[in-house]
Amino acid sequence: MDTQLSNWHPRLTALAGGAVGEDGAHDLNHLHRVWRNAAILLEEHRGADALIVLAACYLHDLVNLPKNHPQRHLASRQAARLAQTRLSALGFPVDKLAGVAHAIETHSFSAALTPETIEAKIVQDADRIDALGAVGLARMFYTAGRMGCALAHADDPMALHRELDDRAFSLDHIETKLATLPGKMQTGAGRRLAQARLALLTAFRDDFINEWATSPATP
Repeated sequence: MDTQLSNWHPRLTALAGGAVGEDGAHDLNHLHRVWRNAAILLEEHRGADALIVLAACYLHDLVNLPKNHPQRHLASRQAARLAQTRLSALGFPVDKLAGVAHAIETHSFSAALTPETIEAKIVQDADRIDALGAVGLARMFYTAGRMGCALAHADDPMALHRELDDRAFSLDHIETKLATLPGKMQTGAGRRLAQARLALLTAFRDDFINEWATSPATP
């Protein structure tokens, strides 16, 4: 990590740490993981501005609304504005503020905004990669529990004879959203990492369904 990143990393961590709430799926460790993912992607995009990426990774959840909140799709825009204000107060390079804001506002799946810069593409991929793999699986069930979702449909966990509904059944979220993420990655490295982590989720889903009781056992 170069001197500029080393100087800003603890300051951004402190700023982010003071803003995280009680959502264990979007805590400080999530931000650390997103930055770690981004650092991997930066290896293939050395022309990207790493400081913009670092700041956006740590501040993208400054405003974090629940998944079922009616204004969830606006949270990333609100976080981008707040990040600019907070960074300005810390003396962050003025010429990088717009880049950080763009990366933050376009990271969100629910916002449905297209990242236009390589920094924004890296941040979006890095955040989505954390929704996959073993940690992504844990975050999925944690969030579903907070929303009051069932683990899976009692009689049709594979949704063979019903519409998928991840607001009611947590397992449905793998198919409705998580399985689509590798194809939506903005970088080649992001796609490779996402595909590898998705394989863990699909293997888990198969094991889960094999164990899921769909009828009472016969005496």
